[in-house]
This record gives sequence, C-alpha cells and structure tokens, in this order.
Amino acid sequence: MTARNANHRAMVIVRVIAVLATLTVVIVAGRYGYEHFGPGTATAGTERTSPQLPDIRFQDAGGNSRSLADFRGRVVLLNLWATWCVPCRKEMPSLDRLQAQLGGPAFEVVALSIDKSPQAVREFYREYGIRKLALYIDPSAEVTSTLGAVGIPTTLLVDGDGRERWRRVGPAEWDAPEEVARIREHIQPGARSGGRKLLDQP
Repeated sequence: MTARNANHRAMVIVRVIAVLATLTVVIVAGRYGYEHFGPGTATAGTERTSPQLPDIRFQDAGGNSRSLADFRGRVVLLNLWATWCVPCRKEMPSLDRLQAQLGGPAFEVVALSIDKSPQAVREFYREYGIRKLALYIDPSAEVTSTLGAVGIPTTLLVDGDGRERWRRVGPAEWDAPEEVARIREHIQPGARSGGRKLLDQP
C-alpha cells in the first residue's frame, strides 16, 4: 500500500468516525428528551404538566447571572435560538410582537440565545427592529442538553410554578391568533399588562 493510499484510507476512517459521533449525539439528545419530557411535549397541541424544570442559568445583556427561577410566578415562553439559525431569525419578529401584546407581570417571552457573544444578538436586534425582547444568552449552549432540546428553535411554555406545559420544535408565527389564544389559557385570569386584562373573564 502506497503512502498516498494509506493517507486516503485514514481520512475516510476519520470522516466515518466524525459522522458516527454526530449521530450518537443526536440519538442521545433525542433519547434524553424522550425520557425526561415524554412524547406529550413534542408539540404545542398536546398539554402535559412535567416535573419542575431544572433551574437553568444564563446571562442578561449586562453579563449578570440570571436563572429560570427569576421568572417564577409568571408564565414564560422560553425560546431557544441563535442568530445563525435561519428559522430562528424568521420567527423572532413574531416573538417580539407577542411580548409587546402580552408581556407584563403575568407573562414574558424569554428569548435565550446560544450565540457566543451578546454583541451578535445586539446587532441582530438592531437589524430586525427587535425592541420588546430582553437580551438573554447562554454562550455555553448547555441549556439545550439540560432541557433535552434536539434542535433550535425550540420553544417551551413554562407555567408560574416552573413546570413545562408544552414545547414546540421549529418556528411559528407566535402572534397569530391561535397561538395567542393557546398561551392566554395559561395566564391567570385578571392578570394585567399595561392596564389591560390578559385573559377575559368568562
């Protein structure tokens, strides 16, 4: 066997190992998500109350440490995203509009980026006219494995007790009437945002 053939075979072996490693990560992440959150949370159309979510930690725009527990008592739409993710970029303006419509003491959209730098998020917000969403970032991207997310965007609806009610993998028009109505179902009756009732009394 010539040195050239040996090098070619070595490169092929390395590529095969890399593909197998990637597949292993995907399978493990998918199994983790299934075992910890169950198939009932795969789409927003199926309701499920899971055990309390882990108290994930991340940073705000000023580099201060924040956690999911900081939002206890309010309903949170937790969106995992990144500026380099095309579907994420497409849905972000609708999340901004949703925050403008429902955001307040009873509800908040927490758009949690897994970008390495907050500057990338700032530039994205400026380019896309995002004005209502706060900047949150997890440069380590550990939140994806902690929550069993198999891809981004992944969005979880978290109730006031920190429990996941449902999740969706993939983008959505979050300010569409049907999405707003689904979220309103989980907001406390009588809670107000900007002086406006979030959920009408029957």
